Amino acid sequence: MTAIRQRAAAEAVSVQPRALAVDLDGTLCRSDTLVEALLTLVKRRPLALLSAPLWLVRGKAHFKAEVARRADLNVETLPFNSDLVSWLREEQAAGRRLVLATGADSRIADAVAAHLGIFDAVVASDGATNMTGSRKAEALTARFGDFDYVGDGRVDVPVWEEAKAAMLSASLPDIERVLSRQIAFTRVFRAETPRAPRLKLWLKALRVHQWVKNTLMFVPLVLAHQMFDAGKLGTLVAGFMAFNICASSVYLLNDLLDLAADRKHPRKRSRPFAAADLPLAQGLAVIPLLLAASFALAAATSLPFAAVLAGYYALTLAYSFDLKRRPLLDVFTLASLYTLRIIAGGIAASVVLSPWLLGFSVFIFLSLGVVKRVAEIGASRGQGTAVLNGRGYRIDDLPILEILGVAAGYASVVVLALYISAPASQVLYPHHQFLWLFAPLMLYWISRVWLITHRGEMHDDPIVFALKDPVSRAIAVIAAIVILLATV
Repeated sequence: MTAIRQRAAAEAVSVQPRALAVDLDGTLCRSDTLVEALLTLVKRRPLALLSAPLWLVRGKAHFKAEVARRADLNVETLPFNSDLVSWLREEQAAGRRLVLATGADSRIADAVAAHLGIFDAVVASDGATNMTGSRKAEALTARFGDFDYVGDGRVDVPVWEEAKAAMLSASLPDIERVLSRQIAFTRVFRAETPRAPRLKLWLKALRVHQWVKNTLMFVPLVLAHQMFDAGKLGTLVAGFMAFNICASSVYLLNDLLDLAADRKHPRKRSRPFAAADLPLAQGLAVIPLLLAASFALAAATSLPFAAVLAGYYALTLAYSFDLKRRPLLDVFTLASLYTLRIIAGGIAASVVLSPWLLGFSVFIFLSLGVVKRVAEIGASRGQGTAVLNGRGYRIDDLPILEILGVAAGYASVVVLALYISAPASQVLYPHHQFLWLFAPLMLYWISRVWLITHRGEMHDDPIVFALKDPVSRAIAVIAAIVILLATV
């Protein structure tokens, strides 16, 4: 009787489903956890990266361990492959033993396993062994014997070759086509939704539509009535492009540093890097290329202009790493960045900047900076959160911010009125009395922007909103007519 029971137990074991091993980076998670951890470390402790070359000298596994130990990556915000996770839960419910087998450091792998709660074992890098390729295949064979494996790239070929069943998580059709020549896949997990064309994704990541904010550089030339000076206009266009490229490098950096916060945001979660539609490593590689092109073009424009661009970039870095999380300092920094665009335009075009223009810009852009923040706080309030994630504001700060923003906007109109009364305007505008029509136009526009923001209907950067908004465009046309009447 005992022999029969032993034989039955052995048969039950023999028909148990094979262990199912699943890769992490690019497979279970559509991003790269090492790069995610590096970016988290850059944001929290940038000086720690000075030791990175020493970590790397001791091997990639040691490097991964040091980064993971210091970064404390929040795995809950990672972009997991929901279709694959759902299938894994079904396999677990059917009695399958699930193994997370990854080249990521064990700290990150253990955190992911704990978060998902579906894995029975973890095989990961441990600071001494980099658990990828043939090492992973050997470790899985030694520990589980026969196993099935889900991976995503060339590095997984040795593991698939040892696996009884090979499955692919294919983010792009090209990957599936190339790997299928080597491996006979029993199942392919494809992208949950078709990705937009790569060019479209990069244009979105570079935020080309935000370049419109840099048209502020043309304001000094227009107000000096020198717009038709071909030499100055050509130089200004070159400077404009340098600013655009530099701004795009900043947008990429901000998106890479704000992955966790963006993934919690109702609209920003669709940004290409936050949604894992573009590889993080590519973003890191493009940033220095954009900066090199930007400053080469700026230096060709003029050295003073390049110096202003360097100041703009330094301020944006300070904003990205620290100032954006400091209440009030963040909006004052935004106002300064807008004003720097005007200063840069004046220097590039060799136009003397009016103190009236600078005073007006400081107040109007402070108001618009507060608009942006109030809109974000309003969106957080709609989600039921008490604190604006990553910004340092609370929901109950909303009333004082609205007062500050409206006051700054109206102060800009006061500066405008003082300029209209000043002798400087009479020199440039023979019929300067027409300029008084600007005051009610600006008062109406500012009041309308704040009313829309207060209602929770401001979903864009306020300058981008102005370009899309029919009423704002109509006001701009009327303003152009006013300038023409005052000039001729």
